[in-house]
Amino acid sequence: MTTIAWLMLIAAALPFLATGIAKAGDKSFDNDNPRAWLQKQEGWRARANAAQTNFFEGLPFFYAAVLFALYRNVDLPQLRNLMIAYVIVRLVYLALYLKGKGTLRSIAWTLGLVINVAILFSGG
Repeated sequence: MTTIAWLMLIAAALPFLATGIAKAGDKSFDNDNPRAWLQKQEGWRARANAAQTNFFEGLPFFYAAVLFALYRNVDLPQLRNLMIAYVIVRLVYLALYLKGKGTLRSIAWTLGLVINVAILFSGG
């Protein structure tokens, strides 16, 4: 069960990883007005910020699916493996987003959604 909690924490940290990448190393970053600064970015920084938004958007469904699977008494190793797969696919999604590989990124996003649905319907 501890591994599941850690995976939930890792999933929650993904948006912060993406925004950290967007902000990293740029001396012009304005911490007094970070959202306006991020909206002005282009290229990989803008894509990292967009990935951050997507990570936050996907997090509630991931959490709900995990909690529902636990409610349905899912086999914990099965849930753990699905959660690991989800986190890995989402990290691949981030890498593809940063590189500007739109089609591959969309495939990774879809695979993450499929894994999330598998989590939702596991157990019972």
